[in-house]
Amino acid sequence: MRKNLLFVASIALMCSANISFAQKKTFSFNDVFKSGANLNITKPLPDISRWIDNEHYLETKREDGKATQYSVDAKTGKAVVFTGQLKPTQPIVPMIGVEGAVNMTASPDGKFFAYTKNNNLYALEIATHKETQLTTDGSDNILNGYASWVYYEEILGRASHYKAFWWSDDSKHLAFMRFDQSMVPVFPIYVADGQHGYLENQRYPKAGDKNPEVKIGIADIANAKVNWADFNDKDDQYFGTPMWAPDNTLWVQWMNRDQNNLKIYSVGFDGAKKQVYSEEQKTWIVLDEDDRFQFINGGKQFIVKSDKSGWKQLYLYNADGTFVNAITQGDFTVTAVSFVDEKNKAVYFKARKENSARFDLYKAPFNGKGITRLTFGEYTHDAINVSPDGKYFITTYSNLNTPPTMALVDNKGKVIRELGDSRGANFESYALPKTELVRVKSDDGLFDLPVTITYPINFDPSKKYPVLVSIYGGPDAGTVYDRWKPVGGLNQWWAQEGLVQVAFDNRSSGHFGKNGMNYIYRQLGKYEIGDFMTCGRWLKKQPWMDNGKLCITGGSFGGYMTCMALTYGADVFDFGIAQASVTDWQLYDTHYTERFMDTPKDNPDGYKNTAVNTYADKYKGLIRIVHGTTDDNVHMQNSIQLINKLEDLKKDFEFMLYPNERHGIGSNVAAKRIHNALESYKFYYKNLLNKPMPEDFWK
Repeated sequence: MRKNLLFVASIALMCSANISFAQKKTFSFNDVFKSGANLNITKPLPDISRWIDNEHYLETKREDGKATQYSVDAKTGKAVVFTGQLKPTQPIVPMIGVEGAVNMTASPDGKFFAYTKNNNLYALEIATHKETQLTTDGSDNILNGYASWVYYEEILGRASHYKAFWWSDDSKHLAFMRFDQSMVPVFPIYVADGQHGYLENQRYPKAGDKNPEVKIGIADIANAKVNWADFNDKDDQYFGTPMWAPDNTLWVQWMNRDQNNLKIYSVGFDGAKKQVYSEEQKTWIVLDEDDRFQFINGGKQFIVKSDKSGWKQLYLYNADGTFVNAITQGDFTVTAVSFVDEKNKAVYFKARKENSARFDLYKAPFNGKGITRLTFGEYTHDAINVSPDGKYFITTYSNLNTPPTMALVDNKGKVIRELGDSRGANFESYALPKTELVRVKSDDGLFDLPVTITYPINFDPSKKYPVLVSIYGGPDAGTVYDRWKPVGGLNQWWAQEGLVQVAFDNRSSGHFGKNGMNYIYRQLGKYEIGDFMTCGRWLKKQPWMDNGKLCITGGSFGGYMTCMALTYGADVFDFGIAQASVTDWQLYDTHYTERFMDTPKDNPDGYKNTAVNTYADKYKGLIRIVHGTTDDNVHMQNSIQLINKLEDLKKDFEFMLYPNERHGIGSNVAAKRIHNALESYKFYYKNLLNKPMPEDFWK
């Protein structure tokens, strides 16, 4: 009841605000879409890149096209031109060209480069240009230091650029992964170029398929000798990103194929291993956690981030693997460790504790006795920069209706001074859309689902408005946060055109910790679309909602959710644009899919009950299906199988393919991105706004 009263009150406030809105400027087409428009509504915050020492930070100021660096006294704010030398964050090395080299990476001491070439691993001494080949068996199917696709996409991450080797801190050794992908099925991707076209063959393990076999090697740079870690590469297993310990042993993350048993081993140069950590869960454990553990006290102890309690928390262990204590406990999510104060035995960390849609900085002692919130207000504190001794930190904070501000704060949470406010001179002169965060109770009453609503300019609750919902929906991948959205762009344009813009998150989005995510185990998509339907029904009960005009759109997992919304949820959603969509989890890769679903053999009903085609007969409304023909992540096979089913059922739908485009339309050819965007706008104008799209879009 209280939430409903608050919602009515907020609508009343918006009505009163319409008077002032009417007196403010709106954006022209050029203001929104043409680059270079500077309306001075917001302005950049200070450019503070790093701390120089415990008491001074580095700020860059630009005047007349010239950049000058200043040393700023944190306590007094006094700034003087910086003339000192900063320790580089990366080794400074000369540029050396090596034909065929991939992922050239300098050693920590700046004396070597490591890289892969023809799927072998090499080291190059910079001073002499002497090249040392560390492996010799590289081929199309044997990859040394270069990731097989499923590791690149799901474990090492796209930012790795397929790099699968890591320098030791003393620059004497290289750890690397060796992949044998000969047993991984080949998926043919058709490229329609030229007269005959051709097939691009990709080693892609779909759910239940064989994975690449992986070995962990440690190469000695001095003698070019490789020792292999003591694992059986024939086992059905995964390896996460390894980490060099302060004593130059290699810590290796191992996980079983079921992805519910994690072990961390300390591996010596001779390949011998010793287990230092083990964790099991009934559902799954995420392997792609590059910051899972952090060494402290010179490697005598380490901190582990784990969600084994149902919420991601911090735990302290001795280096031999003995458990010391929990550093944090509670029903909230620790998102990152920002700083470890070893002198005072405390950890500074970011968490979603006060509100799952906001991020704050906290401090906790190693012994776990008490957590102190260091940030302030009802804001999301995004960028946190802690001084080397932990005495100060700089935070950039905002919320949905407050633009970013930067402040200097001490380690007791006291604001020393404000460093910058992004409000520009014309901030109050323009009519900017108002966004509200509300909570909608899930059908089972267990979760308050977060929803953001961006209202049109001059919103009148007595009128009817179409609604556009943008979603993703994947596990631990929420999109609803209480932070400022940049001024202008489509957010502004649709608000001026009278379109209500909405985002909502489900129970597995991360707002409710691992406890919320566990619901989706072996039924990926069921609870997610159920929660989205609950939010959709709530929207349709609002007096200002045009009940026949609820549109949903998303890509990848969001595309899957959109397809489910127009089939399984067709009684709620009216329109949708689904891009690069998974439509059947049997068609996606092993590591991601099996983490949540197990294999098709082990869970046939789960796969059937979460496939879009299972509900295709319920389809109504209008969906546009969009896919790139050479998508190597979510194969176009997904959309084709859904299209085939809809055609057999004589259903009316739209389809747009983009030749030679990958998972992100326009990543190869900008014209494709522009065309895709324009066609989407046209869809919204026709089906939601019931008017022609302005000709300016086509110019």
